[in-house]
Amino acid sequence: MTEVTVALPGQDIDLIALNEALTRLAEIDPQKANIVELRFFGGCTSDMTAEALGISTRSVERHWRFSRAWLQDELADEDN
Repeated sequence: MTEVTVALPGQDIDLIALNEALTRLAEIDPQKANIVELRFFGGCTSDMTAEALGISTRSVERHWRFSRAWLQDELADEDN
């Protein structure tokens, strides 16, 4: 399988590794995975995500911060 990377400002992202990590996150907390999908892939704002999921904007922002950190750790572990 060919590795697919996406260049974002300041980082390259391996989409296969990201998908695998996102799958693991969904097993632990499906709502956090939904937030990542809406924010990262869907380009939704916190307000749009909150409305789509029926939760508060503050909850979205808190879960988004946690999820980004969790995914960074997971992806860093894959590099090692």
